[in-house]
Amino acid sequence: MPTQPPGVHSPDSAVVALAASGDERALGELYDRFGGMAYSLAAAIVGEHADAEEVVADAFAQIWRSAAGFDPARGSVAAWIATITRTRALDLVRSRKRRARVLEDAAVVTDEGETLVLAPTLETADRSTELSETREIVQRSLSELSAPQRRVIELAYFGGFSQSEIAAQLSEPLGTVKTRMRAAMEKLRQSLRPVLEAGT
Repeated sequence: MPTQPPGVHSPDSAVVALAASGDERALGELYDRFGGMAYSLAAAIVGEHADAEEVVADAFAQIWRSAAGFDPARGSVAAWIATITRTRALDLVRSRKRRARVLEDAAVVTDEGETLVLAPTLETADRSTELSETREIVQRSLSELSAPQRRVIELAYFGGFSQSEIAAQLSEPLGTVKTRMRAAMEKLRQSLRPVLEAGT
């Protein structure tokens, strides 16, 4: 039996329940209600616009996955989303510090004060092989997305369209496009984790 779409007057907890049932429109409604708050919190912790957007995308992907576990007795939806966002932001800060330490460990300062980064550049035939393998992984990861998710990714990253333009082109609500984009990015992030970790 189809669920009723979330309305602007629906209680927050009811919208979470709809998201838990797999209703993408409900996740879009949660984003409309709490996305601004989540971004402000993330930006206050990570300090950079792009990083804050990544945190919010990760947070709402987690909200989508864990909506069934939300317990209104333990606090409001706003507090739940804020906690998830704060955790993801702190995770990013810790990850950034780890990457900085790795780069610092891989650098040598010469007598002239110049810093030489010793991280391998792989400017050899192995590099060509690695790039070819990476392209295959990316193509395979894209093929594993659902058709609607793949479409928004292609329009955004290969077509250069904004999310608002994608919504207009597909005649879909902006919240639905944002939801599909977040879900697709989460799937791609998981599929490409070996490549991303190898590059850090």
